[in-house]
Amino acid sequence: MAVDPLQKNVSVFDTLQQLGLASLETQSVFAPRTRDKEGLTVYRDTVSGVVYINDYYVGDETYEGAEHRKDDFYKRIDWDYEYQQDQYRRLDAYKQFYTGKTVTEFGCWKGLFLREAASRGADVTGIELHRGYIEALVADGYRCVDNPNQIAPATQDAVFAFHVLEHLPDPLSTLRDLRALLTDSGTLVVEVPHASDFLLSNLQNEAFKNFTLWSQHLILHTRESLRRLLVAAGFADVVIEGVQRYPLSNHLGWLANGKPGGHKSSLSALETPELRSAYEAALRKIDATDTLVAIARKAR
Repeated sequence: MAVDPLQKNVSVFDTLQQLGLASLETQSVFAPRTRDKEGLTVYRDTVSGVVYINDYYVGDETYEGAEHRKDDFYKRIDWDYEYQQDQYRRLDAYKQFYTGKTVTEFGCWKGLFLREAASRGADVTGIELHRGYIEALVADGYRCVDNPNQIAPATQDAVFAFHVLEHLPDPLSTLRDLRALLTDSGTLVVEVPHASDFLLSNLQNEAFKNFTLWSQHLILHTRESLRRLLVAAGFADVVIEGVQRYPLSNHLGWLANGKPGGHKSSLSALETPELRSAYEAALRKIDATDTLVAIARKAR
């Protein structure tokens, strides 16, 4: 993940205002702080429902990694349960976009998706800001760069960005850079946190709210805000669907104990594939999943 220096001077509010998704008249305080930063106000637009932090960015150094470890930390993936679950879900859901294709993942982190996609016939490139993860991928024979400008334009069949856009102060410029990488028939696949997450919107769970609002997440999207952002960046045929990353047992944990991890506790014994699927379908019905997925084509 790379952030252009000019982006740091761009206001998330200005972008939302440009897209007709926020205004001073409809701005309300959603929370007076984030979980990691006292006094950093989180706003919600009372019309669009978008949740955002204005005029703030943690800085590239946060994503580059202040400490550079020399062991195998950057290659280890077995310790991160959620990371594995997410990547294998994505590998199954998006295989038509990467199998036998030339693809890029923007903000690839440890590269599990890229490594597995490569083993299934994809020609892969990662874009990542953290030096340790770049070096680990390169050492294992994968191409990984720190800026989209280092990839030849109009060469990628697909670009993936999983829970990255919400970190950027100017996602519109980044999306335009990613669009330039795509072939004329190329596909963009994006995942972002959902402002209408069931725990936030329907249950109004304060413990979850205090936990999930984070200084690095500058925006929580609605379906409409994500669609408008992609169209403004030059994408067409935008399809958006809800995905539930965390199951019912996680929500029960929040309700019972006011903390995360229910899906890794004894509550997880409740889960079956049928229950997970049914719960996700129920949340989709009321537009309250924790994640939004957008699949779009490059507009001509």
